[in-house]
Amino acid sequence: MNLYIKTVFSFFILISISSCKRETQTPKKGETVLVKVNEMTDSLPKPIDYFELFKSNQDYISDGFDSPVGIPNSKGYYNAQKFGENDHLGDDWNGRGGGNTDLKDPIHSIGNGYVSEVKDYEGGWGNVLQVVHLHKNKLYKSLYAHCDTILVSEGDYVKRGKQIATIGNCNGQYLAHLHLELRDSISLDIGGGYSSITKGYLDPTLFIEDNRAQNAEN
Repeated sequence: MNLYIKTVFSFFILISISSCKRETQTPKKGETVLVKVNEMTDSLPKPIDYFELFKSNQDYISDGFDSPVGIPNSKGYYNAQKFGENDHLGDDWNGRGGGNTDLKDPIHSIGNGYVSEVKDYEGGWGNVLQVVHLHKNKLYKSLYAHCDTILVSEGDYVKRGKQIATIGNCNGQYLAHLHLELRDSISLDIGGGYSSITKGYLDPTLFIEDNRAQNAEN
């Protein structure tokens, strides 16, 4: 009887070992292996198709562009550091009163568009918002940095001239001003604000002048 139990016990041990070996065997050449996809990848946000987005919201397709301050033509403001100066990738708009006299002045969207990002980047950027524009069947993105207060949310649609934020000083790091960038490569990350490499960036002032809204005043 004892011999029988030992035999049965040994038999099950051999089966268990064999099963373990089969589970850990590497696949043979040409053998198809099924791998379970991590369910979390299904929940990752998909890139926005902006052409489709504007196709469904045609009232927000660009009809031209205006200045972001002193609309429509920057009245009462001056460009303190233009695009390209010191490898600057945008324009710095300051009030003519100097210092912090323009703190909390209104910032307006330069054109019709879709608010693609609202974020506090802290550091030298502070509060930033970005707007995607569809103009003459091409996508552009305007970036407004160092804001004191942001008045729109991601996913909002805005019209040209709508107030979207107020001028800030990046929590006291600078004198109050608006740093405005314009990009024709909308997938660029936030960047550093300065670079000798300007691919994907446009001169905001020249672009606005060349694509002025027809109803803008002189």
